[in-house]
Amino acid sequence: MKCSKASLYRKTHRIPEIRFEDQRLTSFAGLILFQSLFTRIGLKKKLSNCFQHLKVSPIFRHDFTVMLLIVHLLLGYRQLQDIRYYRDDPVVHRLLDVKRLPDVATLSRSLAGMDARSVEKLRRLNRQQVLQRIEDMGLARITLDFDGSVLSISRFAEGTAVGYNRRKKGQRSYYPLFCTIAQTGQALDVWHRPGNVHDSNGAEAFILACIHEIRAIAPRAIIEVRMDSAFFSDAIVSRLENEGVEFTISVPFERFAKLKCIVEGRKRWRHLDQRCHFFEMRWKPNSWQRKQRFVFIRTRNRKQHKEPLQLDMFIPYEYGYDFKVIVTNKCLSAKKALAFHNGRGSQEGIFAELKSQAQMDYIPTRRQAGNQVYLLATMLAHNLSREMQMVANNRQRGTTEKRAPLWQFIQLGTLRRKLIQRAGRLTRPQRKLTLTMSANPTVKSELLQYLNALNQAA
Repeated sequence: MKCSKASLYRKTHRIPEIRFEDQRLTSFAGLILFQSLFTRIGLKKKLSNCFQHLKVSPIFRHDFTVMLLIVHLLLGYRQLQDIRYYRDDPVVHRLLDVKRLPDVATLSRSLAGMDARSVEKLRRLNRQQVLQRIEDMGLARITLDFDGSVLSISRFAEGTAVGYNRRKKGQRSYYPLFCTIAQTGQALDVWHRPGNVHDSNGAEAFILACIHEIRAIAPRAIIEVRMDSAFFSDAIVSRLENEGVEFTISVPFERFAKLKCIVEGRKRWRHLDQRCHFFEMRWKPNSWQRKQRFVFIRTRNRKQHKEPLQLDMFIPYEYGYDFKVIVTNKCLSAKKALAFHNGRGSQEGIFAELKSQAQMDYIPTRRQAGNQVYLLATMLAHNLSREMQMVANNRQRGTTEKRAPLWQFIQLGTLRRKLIQRAGRLTRPQRKLTLTMSANPTVKSELLQYLNALNQAA
């Protein structure tokens, strides 16, 4: 159907007069989805149980502080002082069950009043939420990825230290170790550490604790673990085998000079695909107790090698190729074992989303416990956004070689732009509370889909 230009265009010259009035307007009408989700899982009561041991009872309780932080992060704000931009939003007030929000100073003092016991209870709450989802899914295979992520700060904060930081050299930082679930894209647990520790520092106990948590709710499931070369050690490999866990771990050339000789002495490589060749062998470093399956991969690389190169020391070099070694106990072909191991790159995507869209890299206070609570709030915000999508949608994937998530998740930032940040007005026609939004058919369809699914699940 053709339209005339007169019906499409109009001339606009005058700038309208601007007024600021209390019209019960909201910029976050889509928060009603999370209000339904919080009610379904009983989040407020669970948060309250995390702080019952604290004797001091301020007007704005500590569980309210964590709840406010979760909402703050879901809305896309970063610094604590950004609370001023939505302090009068009626939908935020209803979600938090308050008539007004605290000042920034009050929120900061509440964070500073957190203690180590509060942190442990919040960690347990986050684990329980993720484990409940895994138990409901009844998975035959559960894949755990372990890695650390640097959280830098330009000033002093309790528990920080100057460590290895490739981008911001000399800055103090935290270096928490994370465990994520590949099938759901959620963060199961985190272990907070200063920035001057190695990836594997004390990691064995954390890894085993996460495995035992999974085994407690899914005793028949096959547990798989993927890690980078920082976790390569006889102790970790032996414990994983004793626990009956399948694993793949990258092998560092720098720690074992003999690996370079093995690669350079190899004359016959088996074809893996168009770019990769491999061979495998049973081998062990001299200090290890048992031999393991090592898979050596040579990948054709046409890009120029720009990093510093020491030709005669540790890393094998052949022009046009990159080399990698993984150790595994999986009974898969080399091609499938490599695909499985390469799938651990999805964890970097989770870290990127946590930092860019859930503000995980922001350090709000000088107190360590307060910063740990903020970090856990970012994980809860991320996990809850994934939980809502899993409730509202069916699985789109089966188990893949790379263990991709079973749902095609949209990122928190996309969910925020599409549904959360919608203008609306709260009114009471005939004494019935009503949230009115613009008649956009796409928004209406998606929002009602989520809302109906959450109500049915409840």
